[in-house]
Order: sequence, then C-alpha cells, then structure tokens
Amino acid sequence: MSGAKQVREGDGLASQENRCREYATYKDYDVVEVFKDDMSGKFERRPAMDRMLAFLRLHPKGSVVVVIDDVSRFARDVQAHISLRQTLSDAGGILESPSIEFGEDSDSRLVEHMRASVAQHQREKNAEQTSNRMKGRMMNGYSVFSAPAGYTYNKTKGHGKLLTPAEPVASIVKEALEGYASGRFSGQADIKRFLEAQPELPKDLPNGQIRQQKVTDMLNRVIYAGYIEHETWGITRRKGHHEALISLETYQTIQERRNTKGIAAKRPDISRTFLCVVRSIVPAATSR
Repeated sequence: MSGAKQVREGDGLASQENRCREYATYKDYDVVEVFKDDMSGKFERRPAMDRMLAFLRLHPKGSVVVVIDDVSRFARDVQAHISLRQTLSDAGGILESPSIEFGEDSDSRLVEHMRASVAQHQREKNAEQTSNRMKGRMMNGYSVFSAPAGYTYNKTKGHGKLLTPAEPVASIVKEALEGYASGRFSGQADIKRFLEAQPELPKDLPNGQIRQQKVTDMLNRVIYAGYIEHETWGITRRKGHHEALISLETYQTIQERRNTKGIAAKRPDISRTFLCVVRSIVPAATSR
C-alpha cells in the first residue's frame, strides 16, 4: 500500500492478499508467511520487504516462491525493480504473480520491464496531477498542507475542506503571537515556556516540551494572518478563505521584531563610574 490512509479507508491490502492466496491455491503452494508494507514503493527500504528477504536467506535457494499481486506493488520505478528483482534472486526466492508470468528469457524480461515502466509512468502521472490540483487550490486561496497548530480542516459548503480555528489551541496560539508582537514575550524562549505551560496545547516531546522549531514556524507563518503563500511553487502571498487568528499588521510587527537585532541596555552606573575615573586622572590646573 502507498500509505496508512489507504489502509484505514480501503481494503487494498486484504484484496491483494486474497488474490495471492487464490493464486497459491491454484498452484498448490503452501502459504507459510505473509509480508505487508503500508508504505509507498518509492522507499528503497521497506520493513516487510527486508523481513521477506531475511526469510528467504534462511531457506535453501529456489525452495520459496514469492507471490506479489502486481508489478506496480513491487518497486517504485524500473531501476528499483531490476535491483530488487536481483536482490530477491540472490536471496534464493522465485518471483511469481497472478497478473504476469516472469521468465528469464529476453522476451519475458522485456515484457516485465515494460510493465514496470508503465507502472512508474502511472505513479509519476498521478503525482503530477495531485501536485497540479494542490497548486491550483492554493492559487485560489486555500491551504493544502497539514493544518498548523490552532487549525483543523472542516468540510465547508462552497469551499470543500477549509481551515477552521480549533479551540482552545487557536486562542493559545493567538495569545502567543500577539504577546510577541506587543513585547510581552521578549523572545522565542519566552513563547516556548508559555506554550509548554498550556495543558490544552499538544506537545511535541514526551517530557511535555515542544521543539524550538515549532515556535519559529509559528512566528513565520503568514497563514495565521489569513493569507496563503508558497514560494516553492511560485505562489505569491494572497488572501485566504480561512479565518485569521491575528491581523496582517500583527504578523508584520512580528517579522520586524525577528529581523531586528536586539541591543543590550546600558548599565545605569557605567557613565558615572567612567566620569569618576576620568576626574581622578586629570591633573589639576596650574596658574602661570
């Protein structure tokens, strides 16, 4: 499976296993182990794939058949497919599938590689289409990434999934941002301590603390001012459809404070001490 969401919302893994079991029954094979990965084939290292290869190495070469539902479930692209195919063969496994007949002759290899190439193209095309849809939605003023602290996504009539303030965290984030803009919090360390003291705010770390990067991201995100932007995609700042937690003026004040280097306050007694020293070393005036 490509991810945990497909596992939660579909029966893809179960369907794949059923087809593989039916194939094994048809071939009169005994199913001795089932390996499942709920992560995309774009990852070179997959836990269940590693366990399967280790399992093969414990048995005599050529004694175990590995049944996969389809070539597209095996590897992310042609190069990875060829590499993994060789690794499996070196481990002593025999690859089979109900959707394709593997062989070692040139024609069989050609068909296999073409199938892997088509699967790669489909995967890349789906990724392109998803990215284009996300870009288009952002250009229209909608957030498409994970909801930042203080927001959640709710289905809203006329908008689809729309960022919506999630209380009480939204009020906590608002207080932190406005507190920094007003000078109530002198720095990010003060904001961090304030956020960690809020029991309603989810923490990043098991010890009840939050990462410093979370504070930095919170101060840097114009999304809290009700705007959308994403420089990586060339999407300039524009008004979003979601409700803002702070004003744009407050956001700009935050950026000015972050970009201004702090100047240490002078000690009130420095000038007096200096003058006393000066007086003590200046010789008295003499008359002619």
